[in-house]
Amino acid sequence: MTRRVLPGVVLVVALATVGCSPDEYVAPPPAQGTEVAAAATAADTLAALQDAVAAGDGAAASDLATAGARALVESVATNAHAIGLTDVTFRYVTETGRTSGADAWDGLVALTWRVDGFDGASARAEVPMSFADGGRRIAAIGDQTGRLPVWLTGPVTVERVPGALVLASDDPSGSPTGRTSYARWARKAVAEARAVVGGRTGLVVEVPRDATALHRALGADPGSYGSIAAVTAPVDGSRVPGSPIHVFLNRAVYDDLDAVAAQVVMTHEAVHALTGAVLARNVPLWLVEGFADYVALRDVGLPLAKTAGQIRSQVRKNGVPKALPEDAEFNPAGTHLGAVYEAAWQVTVTLAHRRGEQALVDFYRAMLGGKKLAPALRAAFDWSVADLTAGWQAQLAMLAGVPQ
Repeated sequence: MTRRVLPGVVLVVALATVGCSPDEYVAPPPAQGTEVAAAATAADTLAALQDAVAAGDGAAASDLATAGARALVESVATNAHAIGLTDVTFRYVTETGRTSGADAWDGLVALTWRVDGFDGASARAEVPMSFADGGRRIAAIGDQTGRLPVWLTGPVTVERVPGALVLASDDPSGSPTGRTSYARWARKAVAEARAVVGGRTGLVVEVPRDATALHRALGADPGSYGSIAAVTAPVDGSRVPGSPIHVFLNRAVYDDLDAVAAQVVMTHEAVHALTGAVLARNVPLWLVEGFADYVALRDVGLPLAKTAGQIRSQVRKNGVPKALPEDAEFNPAGTHLGAVYEAAWQVTVTLAHRRGEQALVDFYRAMLGGKKLAPALRAAFDWSVADLTAGWQAQLAMLAGVPQ
């Protein structure tokens, strides 16, 4: 199943963003069975873990683990309690191979979970686990492949603020960098997003330990999001209506942003998450990304030399673009990516200048709701796509100080 993710903006010298890219989840092939795997015993162990998680009983969870995995398995229960997870289930699926030990094997476990008060439905994933002692003990959670939720990777710190919940893996360096700030930025992001789009939906922000854990949480190939600050994505990669959508921060990049840039990134991502843009189909990315920047930059007061510097330089050098940005131009591996995002932002600014902010918001919601571009544009702005393109080109020419 193809999923859409919306990686976030990065403001260093000028505001830049990186685009969307699809990937696919492929179920692992069945492994050859062995005489070691005891499915019924493993299922009983998982049922006991499920009870420990429901009770928030870290000690009971720890008793189900081997010596080397006790701290990890204990954290599963304590994390779930701190986050407020509900609908947590563990179900043994199948054996996937052998691991060290005469009575040990690797298996696949189907997992469900939901952040109470934030997620409208449960997330679902299949997570590798290693079993020992004939299935009576859990020896490991996760391997080098597949999706691994952040709350299963070790202890997390949880902060709750009005409208948002932030869960951050303990920093392996021991640094407290960002924890309070993450929550403060998330709180302001929700307020800024709601001021434009309304609603009462809450925001969940997850901060994996490092880039490797980020890619595991997203089920993405290593390096796919190594240079970005944040990603908004369905928690389990699905695009089923109602799928939980969270913001995932790349602390290696995000923590190096200044306070203004960090807030812009968080608000941009909050717009994606709170409006369900990740699940929208057939909506041009110039609108999805441009609108998120419109909200994030609305009250910032940064000079255009910073927020639109790249597109201004490009227009001065090459003239105005001949057409609105294509989806392919938002590919994270693309060139002139910052200019593409700035150009998309200016499309939404052009629309707001035409009929006001509320008309822009109504148009955005109509498009997310499945309306086609041409009739939605005509209804909201009395413009054709050609009219919008001409208005946007005039806006860019004015910004760059060049004749159209």
